[in-house]
Amino acid sequence: MIGLLMFVTALLLLLFGFPVAFTFGGVALLFGVLSEGVEIFAFMPFRIQSIMENSTLMAIPLFIFMGIMLQKTNLAEQLLESMAKLFGKVSGGLAISTILVGTLLAASTGVVGASVVAMGVISLPVMLKYKYNRPLSCGVICASGTLGQIIPPSIILIILGDVMGLPVGDLFRAAVIPGLVLVGLYIGYVLLYSHFVEDSAPAIPFDDDEQSRRGQQYLQAMKAIIPPLVLIIVVLGSIFSGIATPTESSAVGGVGAIVLSILYRKFSLKALLNSAEETVKITAMVFAILVGATAFSMAFTYTGGDRVVESYLLQLPGEKWGFLIFSMLFILLLGFFIDFVEIAFIVVPILLPIAEVLGIPLLWYAILIAMNLQTSFLTPPFGFSLFYLKGVAPPEIKTTDIYRGVTPFILIQISVLASILTFPNFYGLS
Repeated sequence: MIGLLMFVTALLLLLFGFPVAFTFGGVALLFGVLSEGVEIFAFMPFRIQSIMENSTLMAIPLFIFMGIMLQKTNLAEQLLESMAKLFGKVSGGLAISTILVGTLLAASTGVVGASVVAMGVISLPVMLKYKYNRPLSCGVICASGTLGQIIPPSIILIILGDVMGLPVGDLFRAAVIPGLVLVGLYIGYVLLYSHFVEDSAPAIPFDDDEQSRRGQQYLQAMKAIIPPLVLIIVVLGSIFSGIATPTESSAVGGVGAIVLSILYRKFSLKALLNSAEETVKITAMVFAILVGATAFSMAFTYTGGDRVVESYLLQLPGEKWGFLIFSMLFILLLGFFIDFVEIAFIVVPILLPIAEVLGIPLLWYAILIAMNLQTSFLTPPFGFSLFYLKGVAPPEIKTTDIYRGVTPFILIQISVLASILTFPNFYGLS
């Protein structure tokens, strides 16, 4: 039972606010040395060397750099302004434009925090100005900002590909349909809500002068949309067609982001340096967690925790389906309290051998986990998107407005997760 005690201790320390990487590493060191002695970590340097030489994980800093560099071009601002003019006359048009921009940002940046903050700063004041329902406005921004978790190039898909031993290109390809279904349901919800709840998302009135410039507005919208769309097609298209590996495509994406910043006349050495610094900080965090998680995984395995978990989960009623339902509920509940990176590095390696024993297709299981982990960004009390939005929202936006706003979108995500679980053939995952 030492392994299970390790897991509970780590969760409790995380809830008290201790740093993730040091929590997992410290708990592993304490329990590992007490139970097996110092020699339990004899192979730790080789594990760390293997992590640092992993070419798949090299794509993480490159995609992060691509996203941050695009953020410096004010891409989100240009897209939101253009989309708002195109959809403003539709009831709920501003919310729909926010979702579509969130989709484009997800496919071109993949950085959730940057997307939520950008749309919170730009889109939320506009929606409040036109008397949009506050919870709806907050929910749309949080939900669309987290689409980068499932729509490629997604950092979590790269991590899952490495942890589960799956080709990242296959994961990217498999995630496209679930991501688009989610976007469609978001838009459908906004249209239904604005239709049945009167004055919740009013259309924006245009004067005669604005009507006469519709052609010019369409042209400006195309100028804002086409360059990032070309970058998305180049990066993802090269992966899907087999021309380049995800790591090679991420390098192309980084160069493409610099080129876009030049096209938008936003390039500067200061912006380049700031993007590089932010990339190093985020990448260091991810890899520090990975090293701590590796130590935790070693100690957990050597103390027999994996055997206890495996014997318990293999005895669940319903065999494969019982395990799938239990593991999805378990990951969903953990997502209320800890980040997706910790779940991917700690929990998934424990569940993976059991999924293999039960004959569950790993590509299907990986997409289920990715969709589930996306929900963790929205679930109170520790959903990161909620904190990102609250940090940039006007004073009149209360925390309760954000919680009420994200609840329908959490239910939509869970329904999509259930549909992937029930109808994998529809998503091409059987």
